[in-house]
Amino acid sequence: MSNTQELIDNAHSAFVSKDYTRALFLFGHLSSSDPANEEYKLYAIFCDIASENEEKAQALYDYLTIAKDEDKDTAVQYVYDLIEAYDGDQEKMMMILKDITTQSIESLEAIQYEDFIHLVKDRGSFRVAFEDIMFSTKIALESKEDFFDFVEQLIENGFNTTAYSYLDSFNEYFSYDSNIEKLYKKLDESKVENKNK
Repeated sequence: MSNTQELIDNAHSAFVSKDYTRALFLFGHLSSSDPANEEYKLYAIFCDIASENEEKAQALYDYLTIAKDEDKDTAVQYVYDLIEAYDGDQEKMMMILKDITTQSIESLEAIQYEDFIHLVKDRGSFRVAFEDIMFSTKIALESKEDFFDFVEQLIENGFNTTAYSYLDSFNEYFSYDSNIEKLYKKLDESKVENKNK
């Protein structure tokens, strides 16, 4: 069992580090040794999706990592539906997007961070609000303060892969800002905490 756990840890670590080839190999190995485990299959699919759309793969990864703790079977089925829709079934994609948002989001456009904060208040939590829009809408971050606040909220709510993605994307703009360092440190601490759970 400890050997399997080590493989799982290494596979997740490879995915988060964006080493999708290694992650795919490890999740593929896990899947072939436990064919009934749908989770391993999905993580392997995420590695494949990452070659076309890294952001989408990371969002799916974060969603499954968090949602499986509440209801694994529902989370797995939901992600399969999303992937099927992502593979070209536009009608199904729109149906799913309507299901996951309580607001009528008519297009895949960005919303202002201020509007997202209102959505957080309406929905009662950052996590619920972000899950509502993470596959359908971009968040427009127009100030450094909004950016840092948003990334901190991502980390506090367990969206670590998405947080890494934002930090890596904007690192060159804020490379001399001590807040970037603090957020990376917080992410590393969060990773250690999650490992020890």
